[in-house]
Amino acid sequence: MTGPDLVVVAAAVLWGAASGTLLPRAAYRFSAPAGEPWRTTCPADHPLGGWLGRAHCAACATAGAAQESPLAPAPAGAPEPAAEDGTAPAPGGPRPPAHGPRTAPLAVATALVCAALACATGTRPELVVWLLLAPVGVLLAAVDFRVQRLPDPLTLPFAAAALALLGGAALLPEHDGDWLTALYASLALGAAYFVLFLVNPGGMGFGDVKLALGTGAVLGWYGWPTVLLGTFAGFLLGALYGGALVVVRKAGRKTAIAFGPFLIAGAFAALLVGAYTA
Repeated sequence: MTGPDLVVVAAAVLWGAASGTLLPRAAYRFSAPAGEPWRTTCPADHPLGGWLGRAHCAACATAGAAQESPLAPAPAGAPEPAAEDGTAPAPGGPRPPAHGPRTAPLAVATALVCAALACATGTRPELVVWLLLAPVGVLLAAVDFRVQRLPDPLTLPFAAAALALLGGAALLPEHDGDWLTALYASLALGAAYFVLFLVNPGGMGFGDVKLALGTGAVLGWYGWPTVLLGTFAGFLLGALYGGALVVVRKAGRKTAIAFGPFLIAGAFAALLVGAYTA
């Protein structure tokens, strides 16, 4: 790996870690059961605004501090309790509790994804597209795992952004992909998943259909073999996960599982192969 490539990978890791730290609040707010509006309050019913950053509730911390008894101080030298996201409390007072997923796992996952994409893509212009889309993919996987729901405010803009950004990348020199194939693959994969949804709506959610529009565009950039590989990998990973749950008796043969994370993971694996071999 050359010096410029190392710089690109290092920048990708920093970008992934930084963007990953912004995901927990959105993951918490989007993790509402199907049919319910996105969350606007914490579990204690305090208002929770904004979409980026840690899912901290300042009102919960204030209420917790007010309930602490000054007559029963903590033993000398005892460590202060950590917040739910594993971080230490701020000096001089309790840290607002986090109600969403932990920050560190999302930051690490996004950093690793971005690093792998940078290693496979190198300095080609489409890497910028992959790095911009990666945090959204991690967020979608996190939300779907939690509540088996893929939010429209994420899936549809993901598809539109993928096609728009790849269109820009196609205008730059040294790119290694085809925008028209990306467009056709987006429509084809979306249509294929829509047929599966009509045939078996209990096994395929409509959110997966919308997500397939975006993953199809990403995979189609590197050609139809990459599209087929990513689609097969997604179903294979989902089948292996479902089979493992059945073996350990945590699910039955008809238990519904979140398919979005495996659709994303399959697309990610195939994208790495497509980028590396392009």
